[in-house]
Parts: sequence; structure tokens; C-alpha cells
Amino acid sequence: MSIVLHQIDPVAVALGPLKIHWYGLMYLLAFAVAWLLGRSRIRAGRLPGVDENAFGDLLFYGMLGVILGGRIGYVLFYAFTDFLANPLFLFKVWDGGMSFHGGLLGVFAAAWYWARRQGHHFIDVMDFIAPWVPPGLGFGRVGNYIGGELWGKYTQAGWGVIFPHAEAELAGLPAAQVRSLHDSGALDALARHPSQLYQALLEGLVMFVVLWWFSARPRPRYAVAGLFALLYGVFRFAVEFVRLPDADIGYLAFGWLTMGQLLSLPLVLIGLFWLWKSRRQPTLAAQPVAAGAAS
Repeated sequence: MSIVLHQIDPVAVALGPLKIHWYGLMYLLAFAVAWLLGRSRIRAGRLPGVDENAFGDLLFYGMLGVILGGRIGYVLFYAFTDFLANPLFLFKVWDGGMSFHGGLLGVFAAAWYWARRQGHHFIDVMDFIAPWVPPGLGFGRVGNYIGGELWGKYTQAGWGVIFPHAEAELAGLPAAQVRSLHDSGALDALARHPSQLYQALLEGLVMFVVLWWFSARPRPRYAVAGLFALLYGVFRFAVEFVRLPDADIGYLAFGWLTMGQLLSLPLVLIGLFWLWKSRRQPTLAAQPVAAGAAS
């Protein structure tokens, strides 16, 4: 392995003043994959009594929950002082800033609203949703990596990545000069953990494989959602040890506790509680959609 120099243009397509960023495309890809996976589960009857039209409503509400909850959560958890100084900061989504924990609360709210309208148990809906969420998390972290944001701490590992935007001494240097310095090995000490890719692997690929396998057959109520919460909380808590905390927040306590870890602890506890609670809960039997019934 060798140390990588990050020099990826975060803009995927530029049409005059219109710029489409890779991060935005990752969101579109996440929603597309969620639609495909969710539709396959609907056709397999994993949420009895729900057709593809009702699922489309659920996905739409979920998308709103992710976007609105993610932005509001970011402002409340990570940039509240900026919001107090300028309330319009909440709407400056083009400057970046989304929170998973806020997005999760948004999905909770969307699922609760949809479940109430459809007459379903809220947790049955969360159990249904959980297996097809991880790919979107993985795509989001890949978007973070492409954008060169949320980087990790310095590392001597051979797979470290140099993020020029993270280093004051490289600010303003031409890309060609930075590349030359990298090729000579002069920047090796600036290599950082690609924590975005660690999260993409754990929160995206590993969680998807585990949850999709675990939910391959019907499980008791609370089990799938509980496993999702537990896995995400543990994985996020672990990666935070090699990821730099937000500069304007820093460590909250003990010289290592980050906001991401603090927000993940409740998920670990909820996950454990839901898994324990699932032991005495009913199991929904799958009711596959008859051929030709889905549209």
C-alpha cells in the first residue's frame, strides 16, 4: 500500500453557474437504491397490506425526513452558534452540513406519520426500513470522502490519505506542486486516516450484509430495528476515535469524547433494549404480492 494524495474535484458536472456536486449525486444514488431494495421487500410481502403506491409515499416522507432532519440536526448539534448569529444559516444547504442523527430522527418522524395514516405499528415500519438504509449511509460517506471533508487523525498506516484542504501549510499551493511534494514523500507525515471510508465500509457494506441476511426471514418485532441501532451506534462510536472532532466543538470530555460518540450512545442503548424486548414480540408473517398485483 502507499499513501494517497486526495485531489478529487467535488464538482461532478459544471454547466456554467450550475454545479452538481458528487455529494448530491450520492444522495440521489442512495434514494434510488432504497427504492429498489424497498420495492423488492414490498413484493416479498415484508410489510403486509402495503402496495407499491403506499411504499412510494413512505419513501417520499422518508426522503423529506432525511433532508430536513439531517439539516436541522446539523445546525442544532454542530453549528448552533452560527444559527444564533444568523438564523438564515439553517437554509444554506449549499455550504454543506448534514447530521446522520438528525436525519434518523427525521426518518423516525416520517415513519411514525406514515404508520399512523396506514394503520401499522411504528416499529413494524422501522423493522421494514432498517435493512435498506445502510447502502445510503455508505454512499453518503463516499460523498464525504470525495468532497475531502470529515477527515481523520494523522496516521503512520500505509493506507493513509493526504487531504490538502486539511493542512494550513498546503493552502494556496498549486495542485501540481502539491502532487510533486507528495511524489517525493515530503508529505507522508501529513497522511490521515480516511475515516470516511472506514464509515462507508462499516455503516454501509457491513451493516447492509448483516441486516439483509438477518432480515431474510421474518423476525420478531423490534429485532431488525434494534440490530440496526446497535450496529450503527457501535460502529460510529469506534470510528470517532480516529476521526477529528468538529473544530468549533472539539472534545466534550475526557480528552476523547466527541459529539458523534455522545449522540451514538443512545442508539447503542436503544438497540440493546429493542433486541431484549423483541424476545416476547409477535413476528409478522410475509405475504408475498401475487404475480401481476404490483404495478
